[in-house]
Amino acid sequence: MPKYVSVDAHSGAPVREYPFHSDAQVRQALDGAEAAGAEWAGRSFAQRAEVLEAVADLFEQRAEKLGRIISREMGKVAAEAAGEAQFSADIFRYYATNGERLAADRTLTESPTSRTVLQHKPLGVLLGIMPWNYPYYQVARFAAPNLMLGNTVLLKHAESVPESAAAIADIMAAAGVPTGVYTNLRATHDQVSHLLIEDPRVRGISLTGSERAGAAVAAQAGAALKKVVLELGGSDPYVVLSAQDIPAAVAAAVQTRLENTGQACNSNKRIIVHADIYEDFVAEAVRVVSQLQPRPPAEITDGVGQRFFGPMSSAGAAEKIVAQIEAAAAAGATVHTGGQRLDGLWASGFYVSPAVLTDVPVGSEVYYEEFFGPVVTIFRAADDAEALRLANDTPYGLGASVFADQPGRAEAFGEHLQAGMVGINGEVPMTEETPFGGVKSSGYGRELGELGMEEFVNKRVICVHK
Repeated sequence: MPKYVSVDAHSGAPVREYPFHSDAQVRQALDGAEAAGAEWAGRSFAQRAEVLEAVADLFEQRAEKLGRIISREMGKVAAEAAGEAQFSADIFRYYATNGERLAADRTLTESPTSRTVLQHKPLGVLLGIMPWNYPYYQVARFAAPNLMLGNTVLLKHAESVPESAAAIADIMAAAGVPTGVYTNLRATHDQVSHLLIEDPRVRGISLTGSERAGAAVAAQAGAALKKVVLELGGSDPYVVLSAQDIPAAVAAAVQTRLENTGQACNSNKRIIVHADIYEDFVAEAVRVVSQLQPRPPAEITDGVGQRFFGPMSSAGAAEKIVAQIEAAAAAGATVHTGGQRLDGLWASGFYVSPAVLTDVPVGSEVYYEEFFGPVVTIFRAADDAEALRLANDTPYGLGASVFADQPGRAEAFGEHLQAGMVGINGEVPMTEETPFGGVKSSGYGRELGELGMEEFVNKRVICVHK
């Protein structure tokens, strides 16, 4: 029988197997979520906030242990792993502190004879389908606002991170989240489709994953008339129009690209550089990337992209990115360095040497693909107009950023970028207050910040006639 399997990304060795839940267990979980909903929704915001504060405290207290789990299970380097757990704590605490204010009743109209109020009421049972690349943060940004609203959550995590999923469930239980309010489900795709999405008690679905998975879930949910939030990745442009300090510009671009070993939805997957500085930029990028050395993720305690790199999350992820690099080369791209599975000592793990690519043919099949791994892809733009055409020439629209030394140049350029998040002379900050989401094939809906309280909610209008 297939299983959820935790595998050490460094060694390639299986750590522990977790069986799928049976159909009966999935039905029982849904029954429990529905049964727990009335009592949870009936609590005051202050009572729910107290529980979310306890969740935040435990994420904070267990950050080092949680970091070790994801370093082993999906290869996140130590410099980032505990920080992800801390960020999850910050998200839960943000909604515990601000949730009541964000969901407060709002008077729309008032007259001597009537008063109309907009309320935020929970929808009920929600299903979260989460990915492996940020095992804690992805769950936190979905679960925290919705638990604060009074919804109940069924959480189907990625099959490669069962230990991370179990650690979150342990925190929920220890923090006093009532049984049924948050449930970790090891469900099959068939169970998700037929036992959950088709069940009328599930009122909304949030998925972070591939475009293909998002389209399938959206189609099923649409047929069942259910709200969906989708975050489906991106191929974010990172436009450098000018730079006085080329080494500093390259260092920033490479470090951003190699965060989480390049496995971030909003990573700068297409670096577009003005012709005036293109040759120097590429030469510096090749120098920097070619000097990076592999290390076990638990041993990388400084910033990514500086000296070392860790493994990818799985054998499949490593094989896919190598195949994409080979396809790019076959299409005419230049591979300046990297792009191979490592031999010898590292062969059993999921290590791929970081690559620098140029000359990926515009309009080719691989040009429109998302490179989800340690690949620095650089494009030459003759002028600002061509840079903008390249930046927007993608089916995705998650994030984008633009850099220029001249006052106003980057701001003017950024106004025309087709993305849900745009950074001017810097990245959009990843904070609990900042909404996250995109347009086009990157999906729809927003998480985090005040907009995170707006997705799975009954925006009920009450009119009181005096």
